[in-house]
Amino acid sequence: MPAEITPDAKGDFRHALTVTRREAIKLTALAGAALATAKFSGLAAGSTMPIYVPLGSPSTAMPVAADIPPQLMPVALQINGKLYTLTIDTRTTLLDTLRESLGFTGTKKGCDHGQCGACTVLIDGRRANACLALAVMVDGSEITTIEGLSKGDQLHPMQQAFLTHDGFQCGYCTPGQICSSVGMLSEAAAGMPSHVTADLSIKKVTLSDDEIRERMSGNLCRCSAYPNIINAIREVSKATRGVQS
Repeated sequence: MPAEITPDAKGDFRHALTVTRREAIKLTALAGAALATAKFSGLAAGSTMPIYVPLGSPSTAMPVAADIPPQLMPVALQINGKLYTLTIDTRTTLLDTLRESLGFTGTKKGCDHGQCGACTVLIDGRRANACLALAVMVDGSEITTIEGLSKGDQLHPMQQAFLTHDGFQCGYCTPGQICSSVGMLSEAAAGMPSHVTADLSIKKVTLSDDEIRERMSGNLCRCSAYPNIINAIREVSKATRGVQS
């Protein structure tokens, strides 16, 4: 039998409605379990439930993307100076195409939401997150991955600088860091300002540490090797023609 709820001396029932933090956690867990049970009860093992997007009435409901057959399209990708032609699902990202279809596994999949920068590549010389670009969008474009920066055994100056200054620890974010820093130097040389650029009229950006931090803020390093990454970029920026440091 439920406990009787009685008013206080002032006739107020609100005191009986207070819930402790422990009780709130229990109630939330029970509610979640009840919803999960209600959602999946009655489905036999191995059975499927069609999912529809309502458009106003049951008669106009349409299937979601998972129920639509793939649309294939031929694409030609110029990757690291070599032409690759393949037929892919139009929904395939450039990241999955590089890694799964063409074997360029140096480009890493991190968050897969464009937030960490581990998948950064150069598309027509501009840095971009491969996880946010569909492969069909870059048909015919020049794509450079971490594998294409070096010339055989001769490392790109940025790759060598990362080694010299120990600009990595686990190394998972390093390919994206290096590709992003190479693209960033080109942007600075072209006079593209950042959020911390004081003079927007200059033709060449002076790469101070603040400029480097701001421009590389889209590439995250969970090992926190940022000081060494800045040192590596600063060294290359000094030796790069057209960029003052």
